[in-house]
Amino acid sequence: MSTVSTPATYTEKQNSASVLLPVLFGATVLVSACLLFLVQPLSSKLILPWFGGSAAVWITCLLFFQTSLLLGYAYAHALTRTVRPRYQALVHIALLISSLLVLPIFPGARWIPHPGADPTWPVLGALASSVGLPYFLLSATTPLVQSWYARLSAEGLPYRYFALSNAGSLLALLAFPMLLEPRFSAHQQVWFWSTGFVIFAALCGVSSLFTMKHGSSQSGKFRKELSALRRGDGGVVLIWIALAACASALLLTTTSLLTETIAPMPLLWVLPLSVYLLTFILCFENNRWYRRLMFLPLVLPALAFLVSSTGPLNNHSIRMEIPIVCGALFVCCMACHGELAKLKPEPAGLTFFYLALSLGGALGGIFIGLLAPRIFPAHYEYPLTFLCCPALLLYVLRRKGVVGVRDLRLWRLSAGATIVLAGYACAETWHQAGPARLLARNFYGALLVQDEVNHKQIVRVLNHGHITHGVQFLRPELRHLATTYYARDSGAGLAWRTLAKNGPMRVGIVGLGAGTLAAYGRSGDVLRFYEINPLVVRIANTQFTYLSDCPAHVDIVLGDARLSLASEPDQKFDLLVIDAFSGDAIPVHLLTREAFRLYWRHLKPDGVLAMHVSNRYVRLAPVLKLAAEESKKEAWKIESDEHEIQEIYPSTYVLITGRSGFFHSPLLRADVEKIDVPSGLRPWTDDYSSLWQLLNFKG
Repeated sequence: MSTVSTPATYTEKQNSASVLLPVLFGATVLVSACLLFLVQPLSSKLILPWFGGSAAVWITCLLFFQTSLLLGYAYAHALTRTVRPRYQALVHIALLISSLLVLPIFPGARWIPHPGADPTWPVLGALASSVGLPYFLLSATTPLVQSWYARLSAEGLPYRYFALSNAGSLLALLAFPMLLEPRFSAHQQVWFWSTGFVIFAALCGVSSLFTMKHGSSQSGKFRKELSALRRGDGGVVLIWIALAACASALLLTTTSLLTETIAPMPLLWVLPLSVYLLTFILCFENNRWYRRLMFLPLVLPALAFLVSSTGPLNNHSIRMEIPIVCGALFVCCMACHGELAKLKPEPAGLTFFYLALSLGGALGGIFIGLLAPRIFPAHYEYPLTFLCCPALLLYVLRRKGVVGVRDLRLWRLSAGATIVLAGYACAETWHQAGPARLLARNFYGALLVQDEVNHKQIVRVLNHGHITHGVQFLRPELRHLATTYYARDSGAGLAWRTLAKNGPMRVGIVGLGAGTLAAYGRSGDVLRFYEINPLVVRIANTQFTYLSDCPAHVDIVLGDARLSLASEPDQKFDLLVIDAFSGDAIPVHLLTREAFRLYWRHLKPDGVLAMHVSNRYVRLAPVLKLAAEESKKEAWKIESDEHEIQEIYPSTYVLITGRSGFFHSPLLRADVEKIDVPSGLRPWTDDYSSLWQLLNFKG
């Protein structure tokens, strides 16, 4: 017996579909955004032990993800413009099924590089083979689903899905370091993520089938909007790209300010990125959040605060500095993203709109992350970004059809203030270099060598941002003195002096700096430095004399220390000094169980491992204590005080050894301190690590 659908029944089905549609599409967008931001730190962490902890690895990963995002947006745009809705769904479902074949997303061991090889292509290959297709499809989801929603529904705001997507990204961004990383190993996270991707594929597949069945509901209206878009003003597209690039550049600039100039706290990049995503959420969720009269007048004062953070006004505490910088970023990104929201096209043009935004974001990232370090000797991209933001906003306001700002005097006044502000920022950047002997920059950062006067003594100083990597007295009778974190009473100095009583030594040192530790070398000793930055090697050899004055035999191995040690025969070191944890980022791969096994292999059975862990924001000593206990060795902490006249800085070292009676020697027994381990802290491995428990927020 057949049934006949009445108009009432059809209406009920339509109402049911109208209720289900936003829920289904919203869940798809939210899950995809969460997975998109979770996979970036996860996949990067998986391959880090293979390629070392250099900035090149992270930047290459970022390049891969930005490129994949662009390709995903381009795919969504091309699919919705060239393929009928029914076939769009079929194509997308086929790709979803194909992507399931690469799960779980463990990178293949075939991408492990050979020692000394350029890691760029292996990094890209490892990421492309493991997360390439899933990431590509996740990137395409938000614009694709919004386009489908615009075709299917005459009501609702498809751009709210963009706000929802950024909310999901923000949720994942905060959840990874706070919830997932501290509790689960990388392998467990991979399985959780892969399970989440299966759920996403199911949601996206159902959304595709829904589109295939109902894809013509609003197709007539959609075609009219598309025709209007094709007849639209092409100049608006350039403004989309420029505003997105400006906001992206501001994000990276403020992140750099926080991590290099203000505070080298790990995970601090989460704060500016969270602010950046929050402005996207507010501006695209509803028009009521962005008010020109509220935010635009605040842009120049906000940039003035950012300029003060690069100049002599940055003497206030971290608790003031972080809110100032993040608040300024919030104002500027609200202005850029608010104007973008006001310029967004009708729903028919949203895939092209997102493609333009993605291109702009990538261009901003490429300029700050890749071009600036190669073309500027110092951080001149800061003032350029500060200039471009208000200049671009002024142009948007001035441009006919955007807003009616016609007052030429106001235009000139604002433009003049912007130029003065940028000029001041340039002057401060130049002033910070002062009478520099050398100002140079490469992939690993900007290095500055200056001669300064300290208590009537001239000293030569090597700085990387706010971090001092070496100080040497220039008077011939004083230049042999070990200074800063490596003085005679530091952990490294005490360990070296204790072991030196037994005769000539073999010493390995991870981190060269100015070569200060060479001050302890004697005739017959062998010193082997491991340094990743070739510019540091050049500076230590040409600007300082610690290496040339050293009577010991000195070798310098260029490259990531862990990779270099892994490829070498056993060195039989009496002392191995690891000095890589006081700078802007913590090289976690040097603190894992696998890394310590490597250190024990290169040390003599009674050798000593000295790890320099001076850091205001991270307490690393407990991790070292657990590693020592696993290896049945003793670990004690040594803290030394500051002596300004002698250029001695306060330092913290952890000494680890199985050598009987070492910590009872006359030089050490009065200085060693017990290391307390927080409850619940686990030993770090290549598969598990979390800095969250070790952060010192009072620093």
